Amino acid sequence: MKTELAGALEKPRNGLAGLKHWRHDLLAGLLVSLISLPFSLGIAVASGAPPIAGLLSAIIAGLILPFLGGSYVTVSGPAAGLAPALLVAMTVLGRGNLAVGYPLLLGAICLTGAVQVVLSKMKAARFCTFFPSVVVEGMLASIGLMIIAKQLPHLIGHEFKFHEFFSMLAETPSQLRQTEPKVFLLGMVCLALVFLLGALKARWLKVVPPQVLVVVIGIILARLLHLDSRFLIHIPDDPFKHGIVLPNFQGLLADRTLWLAVVTTVVTLTLIDGVESLATIAAIDRIDPFRRKSDPDRTLFAMGVSNICSSMAGGLTIIPGGVKSTACIQGGGRTQWANFYNACFLLIFLFAGRGLINLIPFSTLAAILIFTGYKLCRPSVWRHTAAIGSEQLLIFGTTVIATLATDLLWGIIIGTSAKMLMTIVFELRAGGLPIRAATPLGVAVGTLGGIADLFRNPVVDRELIDGGYHLYLGRPLVCFNTLQLSKELENIPSEAENVYLHIEDGVSIIDHTSCDNLTYFTEEFESQGKRKLEVLGMDRMRMRSDHPSCMRLGVPALAVASGEGPCLLEAVEDLGVQMGEID
Repeated sequence: MKTELAGALEKPRNGLAGLKHWRHDLLAGLLVSLISLPFSLGIAVASGAPPIAGLLSAIIAGLILPFLGGSYVTVSGPAAGLAPALLVAMTVLGRGNLAVGYPLLLGAICLTGAVQVVLSKMKAARFCTFFPSVVVEGMLASIGLMIIAKQLPHLIGHEFKFHEFFSMLAETPSQLRQTEPKVFLLGMVCLALVFLLGALKARWLKVVPPQVLVVVIGIILARLLHLDSRFLIHIPDDPFKHGIVLPNFQGLLADRTLWLAVVTTVVTLTLIDGVESLATIAAIDRIDPFRRKSDPDRTLFAMGVSNICSSMAGGLTIIPGGVKSTACIQGGGRTQWANFYNACFLLIFLFAGRGLINLIPFSTLAAILIFTGYKLCRPSVWRHTAAIGSEQLLIFGTTVIATLATDLLWGIIIGTSAKMLMTIVFELRAGGLPIRAATPLGVAVGTLGGIADLFRNPVVDRELIDGGYHLYLGRPLVCFNTLQLSKELENIPSEAENVYLHIEDGVSIIDHTSCDNLTYFTEEFESQGKRKLEVLGMDRMRMRSDHPSCMRLGVPALAVASGEGPCLLEAVEDLGVQMGEID
């Protein structure tokens, strides 16, 4: 259906050409702004920043992105996914004082934007495919859990002593005894409502989003309960009377003890911002009714410029938002001008509706963010991962626990390392690393060679026969070398009518991420309508589960090694290394 729509209608373009769709984009911008307003305020509070910082971020993103392009219907602004990282960075840089840490964090965000601009010019966006999809999903699930934990103080109206996830979890029972009754009652009502409305499929909820209804009800309840003003959002009558908060570069450079924390913050924000941004635009491209494809590097450049401008105005990090982008499509948005109109409406809200904004309770925003966090880590996410394969659930769980116990950067590193180790283990099990002699040197050479194959181009041969372009895969196809397969598919000869991917005997493993990518490549070719992509030889591989994108293992190479010495798996076992079943 989407392909038919894309073919039947002219594909809207960004820039001045997109202004002719202003009616669609204006209505979509209004709808998105109603969602963006409470989201931006709540994310700023969750990040430890003033509420206005969230609005400034969303406004700057909307005013800049339409002129830089990169994507079509993605709506950018402050992200809930980065709130935990921003709060930790602000706490570390300010040594526990958020007021001191805030301008220092702005400096780190500005540096992050500069790094993103440089990376975009180096065409580095494509390297985000290196990270396994299950690790990214684990990172998002852990972010969801952190969002929920860090909103509990706002939900009950009482600050917690600790800020780490497990410490806050242990502290929760004792803190519940010090709950502010009115705040807790209001928060629980809003929480129940947002979950109830979020579960309904009513048509009118696409016009009036659940978050907007919950905010309205929260304001009414706060007035009825005579809630103290300290539990309400506060934006000054003149937000810019005392100027805007600028990045404190001098403070960052003068104190050498902060340099490591600054580098860690910049690397963390760059990595998470990049991975989440590019994952979001890829997901939104799939539901774009016009089947347009975003430019990852141009998007990364736009994010970098937006982050620099946002930090210079006292705003937070900016990335594309999945919820707002989906709402934009549902509202009829067609180009990036919807993002621009969203920013214009937010400006109107800021200056004309400030009195109404100041009536919004923190506990209402906490309820909305808890709902957002729940959607990232809900039980169905765990069940879906388990259905793909037990090894995926193990990597997923490892990433979640590592992230919660350390931080987002280490969580990704540990999760990716676990994925790499498990891939090597399955390579051994599939007999993918044969050698001629069971000697220590042979084992070492065979192991290193096999590991190197995980990063080499899986395509070993290519030929054009009667209009059909044949690519022969002779090495493992995993997330670590999928980028090279993607390049092969981008460089198909123009005279090729159809493309055939042949899974040869040398392919001992195809991981979950690569199976997902093969499905995506096939859909992309189909949506373009010029030629088709067909994958041949997948049926010879053993599936790890019944899920269509599960890991697949090749036929053990023991028969191939017959008469020439044992395969590497036997050699490793002879040396005393026990390879247990991971089922």
